[in-house]
Amino acid sequence: MRPALKRTGWIIGAGALAGIGFGARTWSRYGKPSQGGPADPELDRFMPTYEVREVHQIEVAAPADTTFAVTQKLDMQESPLVKAIFTGREVLMGATRVAREPQSFISEVKSLGWRVLAEEPGRHLVMGAVTQPWKADVQFRGLPPEEFLAFNEPGYAKIAWTLTVEPTNPTASVFRTETRVTTTDAESRKRFRRYWTLVSPGVLVIRREMLRLVRREAERQQGSSLKAG
Repeated sequence: MRPALKRTGWIIGAGALAGIGFGARTWSRYGKPSQGGPADPELDRFMPTYEVREVHQIEVAAPADTTFAVTQKLDMQESPLVKAIFTGREVLMGATRVAREPQSFISEVKSLGWRVLAEEPGRHLVMGAVTQPWKADVQFRGLPPEEFLAFNEPGYAKIAWTLTVEPTNPTASVFRTETRVTTTDAESRKRFRRYWTLVSPGVLVIRREMLRLVRREAERQQGSSLKAG
């Protein structure tokens, strides 16, 4: 038993140290977002300056139309990993548990208050909301595009994110998602910085899981289509 306990202890300890290291890095890099990655003029229009920027992408062996359609229909919480992360946030923040009906990711975020800021059908979607995510029972307030751009009421974080699919050839594409955050005053910046340091590892896992799920389903559909043809 003792060797097994020792191994478990080492694993837990290593995980804790990794988490502390990631949190320290996130804290120190806050407000210094990466400038790399493809340009996104629509996102630039709604949030030209920001404190946080996350870009993730994956190559998909399926046409762009198929891949984008999957992003619109995917139910993220069919993934046990994603479901566990959301449950973990509820427990960590002391949030009220709310019964959830199975639904697509896009339907769910719209029902929570997110609003479409810009859209190129079948290729590109920009969503946005103002919020106070450091609260246990977070609420998202969608605004019309121009109101979102001008919004500067103290006490809030402004968040915009994208789903983008670009064709690389008739049977392949790249799926990309980008998230940007800015805050409206110094106090909100402090609160969001603490919150982001805490939750950013889970957000990173969710983004990577989204990429994996979209690729898996799009390639499955493409494979079925080829077999049927």
